Amino acid sequence: MLKGEHVGLRGIEPQDLAQLLEWRNRPEYRRHFREFRELTSEHQAKWYRDVVLADPRVQMFSIVELSGGRLLGACGLCYIDWPNRNADFSIYIGADGLYIDEKFATDAGRVLLRYGFDELNLHRVWSEIYDFDSRKMGLFDRLGFRLDGRHRQTHWAEGKWHDSLFYGILSGEFRREPQPA
Repeated sequence: MLKGEHVGLRGIEPQDLAQLLEWRNRPEYRRHFREFRELTSEHQAKWYRDVVLADPRVQMFSIVELSGGRLLGACGLCYIDWPNRNADFSIYIGADGLYIDEKFATDAGRVLLRYGFDELNLHRVWSEIYDFDSRKMGLFDRLGFRLDGRHRQTHWAEGKWHDSLFYGILSGEFRREPQPA
């Protein structure tokens, strides 16, 4: 398990899938994801089998609370481009309706970046979000990401077009903090 101050990142287990599916299907969460449709348990099982367990370009984790082991959410590095050493950053906290918070998401994000840069030897981590996702903007600011660019009117939500914002952080920009004992 990868450990932070408040959370641990561990491999996603089959018993996590039902809860992760429930969180992913919440409309207030789904609006932030590329997946626009309601997911079924069959979709979830296929994702777990074909992506989480089998795709070397994906490193997904369950986020668990260190005190007690409660499942909090999921995060991962996706679309890993091994020759160019970059990956897409994905995260959400499903527990307690948090989505993105300052305590658990920030801690999990730091642990995931430390893993990506120090263990996987990535050079760059990036993410695409939509212009209404102020919580992830705040998270990216806390983690040291920079706004790399904007693609105009890429996402249709709530009756209007929204821009995609692309954030990135380079290995040398990441503020490494001491690892917990």
